[in-house]
Amino acid sequence: MGSGENIFRPGSSSDGEVRAGIVVTGTEVLNATIPDRNGPWLSEQLAELGVELVEILIVADHPGDLASGLEHMKSVGIDLIITTGGLGPTADDLTAEVVASFAGREMELDPEMEARIAAILARFAANSRLELSTDAINDANRKQAMIPVGAVALNPIGTAPGLIVPGQSEADPLVLVLPGPPRELQPMWKAALEEPLLRSVIDQATRLESYRLRMFGTPESELAMSLREIEKEGLPFDGLEITTCLRKGEVEIDVRYREAAAGSAGKLREELARRHARTLYSFDGRTVDEVVSGLLQGRRLALAESCSAGLLAARITDVPGSSDYFAGGVVCYSNEAKRDLLGVEQDLLDRHGAVSAEVAEAMATGALERFDADVAVSITGIAGPGGGSEEKPVGLVHFNVQTGEGKTRAAAPIIPGGRRDVRERSALVAMHLLREMLA
Repeated sequence: MGSGENIFRPGSSSDGEVRAGIVVTGTEVLNATIPDRNGPWLSEQLAELGVELVEILIVADHPGDLASGLEHMKSVGIDLIITTGGLGPTADDLTAEVVASFAGREMELDPEMEARIAAILARFAANSRLELSTDAINDANRKQAMIPVGAVALNPIGTAPGLIVPGQSEADPLVLVLPGPPRELQPMWKAALEEPLLRSVIDQATRLESYRLRMFGTPESELAMSLREIEKEGLPFDGLEITTCLRKGEVEIDVRYREAAAGSAGKLREELARRHARTLYSFDGRTVDEVVSGLLQGRRLALAESCSAGLLAARITDVPGSSDYFAGGVVCYSNEAKRDLLGVEQDLLDRHGAVSAEVAEAMATGALERFDADVAVSITGIAGPGGGSEEKPVGLVHFNVQTGEGKTRAAAPIIPGGRRDVRERSALVAMHLLREMLA
């Protein structure tokens, strides 16, 4: 059970569509010395504005690489290019110059910006009490105050101003140049949104609506087949962007659309619910942990965990307010703990072994009684890598869910993967068994 992503997009409407690309500059980001925090953050901001992010490129601190990235984005019809990084005072910080060349514009000194940066540097020098070279400060100041002719300069948060650089014609992409440090980039992005030149592009986008569905128990291949059949049966997918992703044992379906496609988006949700009524458990994006939390309101839950080692309890208590319904749990690896803490009879352990349906049932019963609970869940299995046999292979996990009213649900799947996978997926399976019992 790996994870993957698939974009199912047979067609889309161009009305109200603005396409954006992000170029992250920095050899240290390319080499994974530091993670890219700007690309994902800007992606979220663009999505909220209805702007479609086409791609994120990461390039080294080489002018030629940045220039190639800009030309590539222009060639694929990007309307807005956002660059991050490369605005510092050193000789290798050349983003402003490369962007100016790309836009066909000369660089010129902005005296007001030069004075503003000089004041920032003077404050820094005074506060740091360092003896800094006046010539070096002036050179750095002048370099960062060089602005492409016709561009809008954005006031620096640190010492580097941002830039909004238009092309030579309306067909050329607009380039927004932002600094690399997130603490500088994020407030500057908000300031850039106040500028008419940037708004002239962004305001052409119509806001995207979206919803997220969650499934458990349906393979991605089966879901893909359903989508193909739904389209073949006449539901138009034009204007819909459907993304499916297998994430930690569940399938997420994200559907994004503009107002014109709202009818198709609603019908798609209805059709998926009809075809996958058993496995589609979340229509509003809530996780299984959040769904179970809602179902447990007014009830008292107890747990008995062996191979999952408390991971189920951790998931339960990760949701705020869980103290209202979670009575407690027992992590009992040894047979003695199962016997002494949960009341599992020694005869059951001797005859069936700790990993068995009978012991799982007795563990749940013991937890239900000892915590005076309304519902209890037990987990006992073989996480590996050793301890398995032909009769009871590694990955075999027994589950039991009981209610105080006498209802019981049991399962014994063989969960694939290594030791960590078996333990984490055991907690996931238990959450869904609990959800099914309470729903």
